[in-house]
Amino acid sequence: MSEDPQTAEAVAKPKRGILNWALWGTVVLGGAGFLYIMVQSSTKTAPTGPGVTASAAPSASFAKKLQLATGPIPAPDYTFYNSAGKAMKIADLKGKVVVMNIWATWCAPCVAEMPTLARLQAAYAGKDVEVVAISIDSETSATKARLFIAGHDPLKFYHDREMKLPFKIKAPGAPTTVIYGRDGLEKARVAGEADWSGPEARALIDKVLAAG
Repeated sequence: MSEDPQTAEAVAKPKRGILNWALWGTVVLGGAGFLYIMVQSSTKTAPTGPGVTASAAPSASFAKKLQLATGPIPAPDYTFYNSAGKAMKIADLKGKVVVMNIWATWCAPCVAEMPTLARLQAAYAGKDVEVVAISIDSETSATKARLFIAGHDPLKFYHDREMKLPFKIKAPGAPTTVIYGRDGLEKARVAGEADWSGPEARALIDKVLAAG
């Protein structure tokens, strides 16, 4: 008995509105190869992760994606690397408000929002606010990522060599941006592209900065 083509098409068609990480590239770790590159599918609604709740702010684009932490969520004890190749963790920046952004050169929304992150960092020059844009590009694409960030001064290059940070913070996709307070705890996050140079983003950073 042959299968109804319309039924088969309905089954094969992916659901809309669901964020997915697909493992597709090859990374060699300790001599063992495994699939590990992450690709995000499109979505209109950012899901709420553990310990966060959707903001009740007015329904503007930024506000719709904003999620405020409802409990103490520490930054992951996870190593990434700065432009000099030095190992570091978010905890090393304790005392500052950290705007940690997960991005990659293959992620179009990440590339699109990067200029706004650069403007955000410039707006807080001399203040205790650090935009930490961490690339999850593979080692072979790291040079491209480094050059891209160099064109977005005053941002600095940071690299997640193992591409595991999205899983550590339970990011639904890329880009994902997490704001940590001076105490090193998560205060808010935005899943998806956002205008970080706009008044809503500035108001959020100002609030976290004033909280001490």
